[in-house]
Amino acid sequence: MRLEGVGRRHRTGGPWIVRDVALDVPAGTLIRIHGANGSGKSTLLRLIAGIDTPSTGRITGRPRTTAYVPERFPAALPFTAAGYLTAMGRVHGLRRGAAERAGRTWLERLGAGPYANTPLGELSKGSSQKVAVAQALLAPPGGLLALDEAWTGLDPASRAVLDRTVTERVAEGTAVVFVDHDPHRLAGRPDAAYDVAGGRVRPSAVLLDERARGRPRVRVEVQGPPGAALPDGLPGAPHADGHRLTVAAAHSDALLHALLTARPAWHIRSVTPVEEEDPS
Repeated sequence: MRLEGVGRRHRTGGPWIVRDVALDVPAGTLIRIHGANGSGKSTLLRLIAGIDTPSTGRITGRPRTTAYVPERFPAALPFTAAGYLTAMGRVHGLRRGAAERAGRTWLERLGAGPYANTPLGELSKGSSQKVAVAQALLAPPGGLLALDEAWTGLDPASRAVLDRTVTERVAEGTAVVFVDHDPHRLAGRPDAAYDVAGGRVRPSAVLLDERARGRPRVRVEVQGPPGAALPDGLPGAPHADGHRLTVAAAHSDALLHALLTARPAWHIRSVTPVEEEDPS
């Protein structure tokens, strides 16, 4: 999935919430979005999930299966918790019986099983959040999962369930993009992180410990025109040591494409896997 020159504003001539966003979201990757309150993080996630449409630019390659946990769950819906999850399971392609079973299973896993027959409007904030998380996890692996402060309001046990499930979904090929107020959430696991500030989305300055993740990496040696600087916003937020770029392997194709199609284009001298014992 790729965002190219994407911008969003509520009306023509109005202020941009985000603009000129260039972002790759490969399958099987975990991407964290950082930013202050009101910076546009939620708007970016809604664009990625297909809830909002860009005012400018384009988004290509979005998986057919997309699931989304909003920052604010609309609890005042005319369903019980189990009834809502059954309906959402049907949206994700499950037969009614399978959708009902899956919904109740996720409620149990998240510690909300006793509230299956409770109307949504009568649930506590924490239980409502568990329903919000459960409806997204009904989607089959291999698509796109966007989580906007999904951990907020959950108890420690259900937060741990969500942590494990995100890791499992990524391993199964799901692209997961998330926002969370806890800077230690899934620490060491994201393949890339981006900061949202002033309407712009940039590779994050937060150091990602790729070795701790144990995820495969590649090193790309490049050569550009004399005096040229590397392009901004390269996919995967690669670590640059001169003209040697190290990036998670899942982002390598997008990185090579960005370098080869840059103006001026960059020459790729070599692409090699990084061994775990490599100190750099």
